[in-house]
Amino acid sequence: MTHNYWLGTRVLITGGVGFIGSNLARRLVGLGAHVTLVDSLIPEYGGNLRNIADIRDRVSVNLSDVRDEHGFRAIVRDQDVLFNLAGQTSHQDSMINPFADLDINCTAQLSMLEACRAINPEIRIVFASTRQIYGRPDYLPVDEKHLLRPTDVNGINKMAGEWYHILYNNVYGIRASALRLTNTYGRGMRIKDARQTFLGIWIKLAIEGKPFAVWGGDQLRDFNHVDDVVDALLLAATDERAVGQIYNLGDSEVVSLRALAERVVEANGGGEFEILSFPEERKRIDIGDYYADFSRFSALGWSPRVCLADGLRDTIAYYRDHLAEYA
Repeated sequence: MTHNYWLGTRVLITGGVGFIGSNLARRLVGLGAHVTLVDSLIPEYGGNLRNIADIRDRVSVNLSDVRDEHGFRAIVRDQDVLFNLAGQTSHQDSMINPFADLDINCTAQLSMLEACRAINPEIRIVFASTRQIYGRPDYLPVDEKHLLRPTDVNGINKMAGEWYHILYNNVYGIRASALRLTNTYGRGMRIKDARQTFLGIWIKLAIEGKPFAVWGGDQLRDFNHVDDVVDALLLAATDERAVGQIYNLGDSEVVSLRALAERVVEANGGGEFEILSFPEERKRIDIGDYYADFSRFSALGWSPRVCLADGLRDTIAYYRDHLAEYA
């Protein structure tokens, strides 16, 4: 991939004012792309205008909902690349309000693809999928051949959204790829609650000098810093080998949640946490241990570069400076 590819390229990012979308936008602006961000700024879903404060005059922002099919048709018309990052991410919310999750993570995905088919079939799409669709692993590390067995409504709808993209690739020739993201963290992540990731609320409470709760503690996880995820998204959009393919992201550094909590305390220069038993509503949808085999995507040239210790230090330093704007 060369920088020249993005120079003058018209890029649309759904969920563009959110955590990953804003970091991607910042990188693309630096590479010379013409970037349009679509975001509903629904309070529960992670969009925050603070995320784009430094690039606000260098991007176009369209405050609309991806569920608005007619509005999306107008936006997508002249775009070269679509990074489809919009979604409802809370597993617990999906169980409380399954139809809202269905609308955003499933129905809206189909509407966007239909808009692309009708208006702009030449567009290149990268869809942000999730490791959640695997459910409880039968073996570790989890590769792309693993059975898909989601444990919650969110996982089922994300699975459908992913496969709509692959279907439209296979049937209509709309070039699409999907990346199954693992736990992503970094600057711009939601920290006011655990709707996006539990790590956010841990960091917020640690900075505030309050104890944070760790459910279980023994579960194993892998984590990707958002800079590495942005690298992956750009690669997936530019490597022709990725067209029609689904890839895991992940990291070779695997930690228990207890060990992760200790890393947060260390990076913060202090703090306390308590190990708690799962409440029943969380226990029912927990997937246990998970870490990914990401060798298929590594074969295209991607590998995580930001180690967990450095990433946590950088993230905590950012939120110390901007806590009020996110908390």
